[in-house]
Amino acid sequence: MSAERPPEERRFTTPQGLLLTGSFLITLGSFAVLPYMSVLLHQRLDLGLGTVGVVLAVASLIQFAGGVVAGPVAARIGLRRSMLVALALRTAGFAAFVPGLTSPVLAIGALLLVSAGAALYLPANKAYLVAGSPGADRPRLLSASSSAFNAGMALGPPAAAPLVMGSPGVLFTCVAGLFALVGVGHAFLPREEARPETVASQKPTPGEPRSRLSPFLVTVVSVYAFMFFQHYLALYAVPRTSAGFYGVVLMGYAALLVVAQPLLAEWIAALSYPAALRWGFGAMTAGMAAIAGGGHVGIAVGGALLCVGEIVLFLKNDLEALARSSAPPATVFGRQRLAAGIGAFASGVVGGQLYAAADSAGSARLFWVAVCLQCLMLPVLLVYGGRRTARGRSEPRAETASRPGGG
Repeated sequence: MSAERPPEERRFTTPQGLLLTGSFLITLGSFAVLPYMSVLLHQRLDLGLGTVGVVLAVASLIQFAGGVVAGPVAARIGLRRSMLVALALRTAGFAAFVPGLTSPVLAIGALLLVSAGAALYLPANKAYLVAGSPGADRPRLLSASSSAFNAGMALGPPAAAPLVMGSPGVLFTCVAGLFALVGVGHAFLPREEARPETVASQKPTPGEPRSRLSPFLVTVVSVYAFMFFQHYLALYAVPRTSAGFYGVVLMGYAALLVVAQPLLAEWIAALSYPAALRWGFGAMTAGMAAIAGGGHVGIAVGGALLCVGEIVLFLKNDLEALARSSAPPATVFGRQRLAAGIGAFASGVVGGQLYAAADSAGSARLFWVAVCLQCLMLPVLLVYGGRRTARGRSEPRAETASRPGGG
């Protein structure tokens, strides 16, 4: 008589389990290499730092903005084939780094291939994961996917550290082999149209109130605020603590993210969008304030609070984007990747100017105070803008309805 689903219905299907395992291995391989890319390009290939910055900026733009291509490609060839093409591109890219270790042109081309593969893979991956699953399962599936990706991100850099400078050719060969192996595993996934568990996605409950907030815009702003922490914490924390302590903070952050997001997924799904903004940006505001306080405790507590903010906002944005759009999930996730890219780009540009200004004033803490104030004001502006949009759309309809005969 219990309304809860039996435990066996909560388990992952075989294709979902295979996809989640692949997600972990893919980020493990990617983050064994990509965090060290600036060092390899500069020290190994003697590229100037300005050139390195331009190359990495272009690669990031392809990786994020290229996500909008995933929707049309998936619509034409299917989700599984999209993932296979993406994995083939990334395998070829990592393999090309082996001869590219002596050729800047080959190395840059290899990096762009890897970025193009990432742009195509992630939206198709998430779309396949939720394809045919009821809306109530989406928080569980997307949070598990995020945990798998973040576990790989956490373990990749330390796993590669012994090889990255001494034997990079061996590292790239191993990573290319890993991606080829994952590609073979994806070939055994059933085509999404043939999956037996496919059911129609759930529609919103009739009469259920829904905020006018745009998930695309909220994603831009969420990533914009979060990336100040991602981009500039090392610059602030290492001189005030140590590189070792900074590494511990990052590992603790990743562990908290992996464990906490699945535990909070159902609660986040039940929140209204404005409430999620209050929780998410509230945690970010408190986290930035703690970091501004400095010291080991402030930085560690700030990192934990930022982790909570990321969990709430990033998952809720994806869920809202799926719920509000009639487009295929691959297209929705591609748009979300584009929004994240815009936010990350804006944060990099604004953050550099802010940090330079704070440093010139003799106190880097002013940077975190300025970011804290932004985190405090941004959700207010988003909610206010959403209400104005709602009024603007409703007033003409009300006026039209009052006219006899509709006009």
